Amino acid sequence: MDSQGPIGIFDSGYGGLTILEEIRRQMPGYDYLYLGDNARSPYGVRSFEVVYEFTRQAVVKLFDYGCRLIILACNTASAKALRTIQQRDLPTIDPARRVLGVIRPTVENIGQLTHTGHVGVLGTPGTIVSDSYAIEIHKLFPDIVVTGEACPLWVPLVENGEYDKPGADYFVRKHLDHILQQDPLIDTLILACTHYPLLETKIRQNLPPAVSIRLISQGKYVADALKDYLLRHPEMDRQCSKNATCLFYTTEAATKFSEMASVFLQGEIDATRITLG
Repeated sequence: MDSQGPIGIFDSGYGGLTILEEIRRQMPGYDYLYLGDNARSPYGVRSFEVVYEFTRQAVVKLFDYGCRLIILACNTASAKALRTIQQRDLPTIDPARRVLGVIRPTVENIGQLTHTGHVGVLGTPGTIVSDSYAIEIHKLFPDIVVTGEACPLWVPLVENGEYDKPGADYFVRKHLDHILQQDPLIDTLILACTHYPLLETKIRQNLPPAVSIRLISQGKYVADALKDYLLRHPEMDRQCSKNATCLFYTTEAATKFSEMASVFLQGEIDATRITLG
């Protein structure tokens, strides 16, 4: 039998924990290893080259820890680094291992979610500048109109514990007003950053009351896609160990990560600090 290992979940910070939570809910029997590059977060304002190099370092580290399959639970890393890692790095590291992202699973469902054919994407500057969502959506649904809105302060709001405070309302309302001014026909908003589900309550409160807009969080779609992928690729499923364990690693102080992660996961966790690069 092929060697087995946990499923790796990587994010630049804490947001990927929202993806991990839903994957574990749907697939509780598998082993998982979460790595957050919190010391170098956020990735959203960094160049393509830097995001690629940081993401590649994380992928190599997760492979070193035995992961055979890795999910880039970070929209910026998925937008700026995934394709290069898949096409250039995996063939030399190990062609049998896999690295998947979070953009495609979300995009595949958009056609059945929008009724007006007008979709908004709320993301980090890096994700929006990459235009990855529009590119992927138009591959599958060429007639859908896509409008992007960079929200550079939303991740800091979440990571500093301000996501549910009154001060967050101004920054949430500012970007919602702007994107809806650009396209008033938008009926579906993709939360294209894994931090944003923690802002979902604020987003709903600040949407115009007369407008019916669907908010799309990624966790369910990524988890559904992963389950389907493993069903279609039993050879990869056999390489995923199944002891219902979950380990957490961070490049930041372990105590700080553990405290913040408990906000995302609604439970205490014990993290280990590591270095990358």
